[in-house]
Amino acid sequence: MASMYSEKVMDHFAHPRNVGELPDANGVGEVGNPKCGDIMRMYLKIENGIIKDVKFLTFGCGAAIATSSMATELIKGKSIEEALKLTNKAVVEALDGLPPIKVHCSVLAEQAVKAALSDYYRRQGIDPEPIVGKLEEDCHDCNGACGI
Repeated sequence: MASMYSEKVMDHFAHPRNVGELPDANGVGEVGNPKCGDIMRMYLKIENGIIKDVKFLTFGCGAAIATSSMATELIKGKSIEEALKLTNKAVVEALDGLPPIKVHCSVLAEQAVKAALSDYYRRQGIDPEPIVGKLEEDCHDCNGACGI
């Protein structure tokens, strides 16, 4: 397994950052793909437009855990506007790459962040779709390849 993953992927899988729940989260998003079994839940604590804290819970393969961990690292301390710019490509690049069959995990990580930001806006009484965009239902590319 290790040979197909970068050292960063293995590190974020073995030692994921920001794992857990935030009881005082003001934005929570959950995304998943029933085909591969990956489920990601992202918790955000936003104050004055800044992501002060972020946690995640992921049920899935090593790549799903690593991409969730890296996504939290990339948005923690950032403004909402910066977090909205997070792409799956940025997550993959920050992890020094993923095997093509695992890139869908980075898509789910991006979607989990956007789902949590959408929830944040809904809680503020704001329609999130014009800001966050329309959320996709799943990663489309899994085809059952992830495994658990």
